[in-house]
Amino acid sequence: MNLQLQSLFEMQNELDRRIERDRGLENEDLIDKKILALQVEVGELANETRCFKFWSSKAPSDKEVILEEFVDGLHFLLSLGIILPYDVPKQMQVPELIQESLVDAFLKVYEDLTILKNNRNDVNNYVTLMEDYLMIGRLLGFTAEEVNHAYLSKNEVNHTRQDQGY
Repeated sequence: MNLQLQSLFEMQNELDRRIERDRGLENEDLIDKKILALQVEVGELANETRCFKFWSSKAPSDKEVILEEFVDGLHFLLSLGIILPYDVPKQMQVPELIQESLVDAFLKVYEDLTILKNNRNDVNNYVTLMEDYLMIGRLLGFTAEEVNHAYLSKNEVNHTRQDQGY
């Protein structure tokens, strides 16, 4: 998956600025809240995949539901890249698929988030988080085109929600 991030960062920045302006948050440090929001979104994604639910034989949610959850997390991941004090890559090539379980990939993202929270000043921590999060998408079988399309759709929904006082 080779995801072009430039336009996604720009759209996310527009949404973030709108929310901050409308909510009077321009001077508030939102990094920890965004890290927690991303942790929650990662958990919601894992829940929809059911990859850790060894006690259940229920199938994962439909691909569209899982993709929407993946993109919800991507919104906060991009948002963190905007707010942190460094220049982030505008294109990301996810490494070839390795023999890694989905459970391991989720746990790695949680570990990356803890590292990022404790050391925000190293851009490499953010890049690793982005690569590992996109690896989840690859393990789930998403293409860059699917992620892009789903992001655009969800970004539109998020703007509509703001219009409605969400």
